[in-house]
Amino acid sequence: MSGSMYLLTICLPLATLLLIFGMRYFSAIQQAKLRFANDEAYRQLAERAVAGQMEAATALASIEASLSDLKTRVGTIEKVLQEVG
Repeated sequence: MSGSMYLLTICLPLATLLLIFGMRYFSAIQQAKLRFANDEAYRQLAERAVAGQMEAATALASIEASLSDLKTRVGTIEKVLQEVG
């Protein structure tokens, strides 16, 4: 066997192993990047949900204040009508 053929038979399997492990780690890195992007999307979605809940709570407090004011006014009107009638 010639020297170049000997080196070729030794280097090709080693290069194949290196290529396989390189592709494996590249795949793991890509999956980690995608997982991080997915987690970031969920984090943004959660932040938007919290902001929406806070807006809804503010609106609900405003509605409750208006309703309380209306109850007071209606109570006053009922007292006036009872006094007149």
